[in-house]
Amino acid sequence: MADFKVVGVPVSRAEGPDKVSGRTIYTADVSLPGTLWGKILRSPHPHARIRSIDVEKANGVPGVKAIITGREFRNHFIGKQIRDMPVLCWDVVRFVGDRVAAVAADTLDAAEEALALIRVDYEELPAVFDPLEAMQPSAPLLHADVAAYEGGPKDKLAPDVHNGLTRLAYGKGDVEKGFREADLVLEHTFRIPARHQGYIEPHAGLVAIEDDGRIQVWVSAKNPFGVRSQLAKALGVAEERICINVINVGGEFGGKGDAIDLPIAYFLAQRSGRPVKIVLTYAEELSASNPAHPTVITVRSGVKRDGRIVARALRAVHASGAYGALKSNASLATWHYAGGQYRIDNTSLEFLQVYTNTVPGGYYRSPGAVATAFAIDSHTDIIAKELKMDPAEFRLKNFLAEGEEDAAGHRLTNVRFREVLQAALDEAGWRKGKRRPGYGLGIALSGRHISGGDTGIVLTAEPDGSFTILSPSVDQGSGTHTILRQLVAEKMRVSIEQVRVDIGNTDVTPRDGGMRASRMTYVAGNAVVEACEKLGEQLLAQAARILECRADEIEFGDGKFWLGQDPGQQITLRRVAAQAQEQLQVTVYNDYPYPEDISYICAQVAEVEIDPETGAVRLRRMVSAHDVGTIINPVTHQGQIDGATIMGVGQGIMEELVMENGRVINSNLGDYKLPTVADIPELKTVLVQSTGGVGPLDAKPIGEFANNGPPAAIANAVADAVGVRLFELPINAEKIYRSLTAKNH
Repeated sequence: MADFKVVGVPVSRAEGPDKVSGRTIYTADVSLPGTLWGKILRSPHPHARIRSIDVEKANGVPGVKAIITGREFRNHFIGKQIRDMPVLCWDVVRFVGDRVAAVAADTLDAAEEALALIRVDYEELPAVFDPLEAMQPSAPLLHADVAAYEGGPKDKLAPDVHNGLTRLAYGKGDVEKGFREADLVLEHTFRIPARHQGYIEPHAGLVAIEDDGRIQVWVSAKNPFGVRSQLAKALGVAEERICINVINVGGEFGGKGDAIDLPIAYFLAQRSGRPVKIVLTYAEELSASNPAHPTVITVRSGVKRDGRIVARALRAVHASGAYGALKSNASLATWHYAGGQYRIDNTSLEFLQVYTNTVPGGYYRSPGAVATAFAIDSHTDIIAKELKMDPAEFRLKNFLAEGEEDAAGHRLTNVRFREVLQAALDEAGWRKGKRRPGYGLGIALSGRHISGGDTGIVLTAEPDGSFTILSPSVDQGSGTHTILRQLVAEKMRVSIEQVRVDIGNTDVTPRDGGMRASRMTYVAGNAVVEACEKLGEQLLAQAARILECRADEIEFGDGKFWLGQDPGQQITLRRVAAQAQEQLQVTVYNDYPYPEDISYICAQVAEVEIDPETGAVRLRRMVSAHDVGTIINPVTHQGQIDGATIMGVGQGIMEELVMENGRVINSNLGDYKLPTVADIPELKTVLVQSTGGVGPLDAKPIGEFANNGPPAAIANAVADAVGVRLFELPINAEKIYRSLTAKNH
C-alpha cells in the first residue's frame, strides 16, 4: 500500500457518539407545529373489488382532521420507474396490505380509532400466490394492460407471459447443441422465500405544505433525489416544488429507496392544512413494505466427464408481488450473478418478474444475488459429486481467466477468482482430510459488478483552515461520509478533525443517484478527489499571490504553504483561505460510467455441525475471502464484511416471511427470526490484495459480497456433513430432519 497518513487508518465514525448516545434525529423524531398523525387502512384480502367505502362514523371521532379514500384520488400511481401501484386503491386491491384509505388526526390513538370505523364493502376475487401458478392461463389476471402504465420499460415487458411483468434474457453460443454434446446433463430447481431487510427503523415520512405551495418532506430514504422524482410524478407536480430534507436513516439494506406513503401524507396535509407524519408499525413493515422476492430458479447444466461445463440454461421466476413499482426497471438485474465465475460456451439465462397477489417485492442488499448464488453453487456441488470430483477442484477447473466472457457474454478484466477461492480454502483447512461425523464444509462464491451513475460534491475551504464537504448522499450506515472525510484529509494534507461533512437538502446540493449497488466509494470518492484537485489549485494560486511567487514553486502540508526553495517563507492554510477575495469553493458533478467489465469476488467456506437425531444445525465457522484494493478505513471495511456475512447467515438458516393465502403470518420480530449474538459463528476474513479498483486510490467495493454466499455454503456443508441436499431456504432443523428420515427409510 502507498504511504498514506489518513487513508488506511481506522478512523472512528463522526456520527458515532450521537448515535450511541441517542442524540441522532430520525424522521419519526421530527415534529413541526401542528403536526398530525397519519394512519393507513389496508386491505384484508389478497384480491378483491371495492364496492363501497363509508367514512361517516370515522369522521365523527374527536381529533380527526382529514380522511381520504382512493375514489377521491383516482389515477395517482407511485413507482421507481413503472408506476403501476395506486397511491390509494379505488377499484381493486391486489394484496393483503394494499392501501385503501387514510386518516390524519391530532393523536395516534384518534387516527387508529377512526381507521377502525371505516367500513369497506369488498367483493372477493380469485387470487394466485405462487409465481409458477400465476403464469398458467387459468390463473386470475392481475393487470390487464401492463404496457399502459407510465414509466414501464417497454423493451423489457413480458406480454407473452400470463401475469408477466418483465423479462431479462442473456446468452451466447448454441445451448441446445451444448447439451447434445454433453456427457451428463443435470437439472435442479431451487426455492427461495420472501425475506425482509431487517432494518430497525420502519418507514417514516413527514410532509408539510407551505403557504406558497412548496412541499417540504422529511423521509427515511437512501436516495433523496429519487424520492423527490417519484413523489413529483405521483402528485403531478414539478420536482422543483418539492424539497427533500435529508435526515438520518436507521438502516435500510436496499429497502428504503421509494416514496411509497409520501403521496398519502401529502393528500392528508393538503386536506387538513397541517403537516402530516406517517410512521409504519413493524407489523406493517413486515406485511406491506417491499421484501426480497420469493423466487424459483431452475438450473440445467451439461458437463463433460473430465469436468468441463459446456452448456447451462437458467430460468429465474421472481414473484414480483402485486406491483412492480418498487424496483428500478421493474426487474432485478441479476445477470452478473447468474453469469457466474465459470467458463461456459453455450448459455441461456432468463429472469422473469411475475405478478402475484403477495406483498410487492423490492430491493434487498445485492438484489437477487442470494437466490442466484444459492441455486448456482448448490447445483455446482451436485454436479461435482455426480462426477466424483472434489467441489473445490471442479470450480478451479472451470474458472474464467482474464479477458474471457462470462455466461452472460460480458468480457471480464481483473479476474481474481482462483486466488480468492484458494485463500478461503487454505484458511478453512479444506484439504486436511476426513472430518468428524456430523461435521461438514461447504463452498460458495459471489461475484458482481458495481453501479455507476451521477453524484456531486461541493467542497469549501473555510476561513478557519478547515474543509467542508456538502454532500447530497445519505450515510445509511455504510460509513461513506467518514471515508469522504479521510479522502479530503489525505489529499489536502490536513488532519481528519479539520474536515466535516454537511448533508444538504435537494435545494442546495448537486443531484445524486442514491446509495445503491456498492457504488458510493467509486462515484462519491472519485468526485471528492476531483474536488480536492480543483480546490487545491485555487489554494495554491491564492498562496502564490500572498508569497509573490508562482504556484508551481509552492509545497504544502500540515496546514501550511511554503516555498520549496525557501521553507522559511511560509503561510498557514487559515490565512490563505481567510484572505481570499472570494469563497474558495468548487462543485463537482459527474455521471460515472458503469464498470461492467470488472467483476469483484468473494469466496466463502462454511463449517457446520449437524445433530443426526434432531437435524439441528450449528454453524461453527464462516471463512470469507475477498478481492480488495486500497482499504480506506479498515474498521468500516471489516464491518461491511462481518455485517454482510451475518445477514447472509440469517437468510441461510432462519429468515422467511411465511405467507398463508397471501397474508404474512409472522409479522412481528418475535416470529420473524433475525440472527442474534448466539447465532453468530466464528468469523474469519482473508483479504487478497490486488490492483484494478475503480474507486479512488485503487479502492474496491466491499458492501454487497459476503451476504450472498452463506446460504449456499451452508447447504453444501450440510450435504457434506450428513449427505442430504436441501433445495429450499431456510436450511433449518425441521427440513434436515425430514430429509434424514427419508434418506434412512
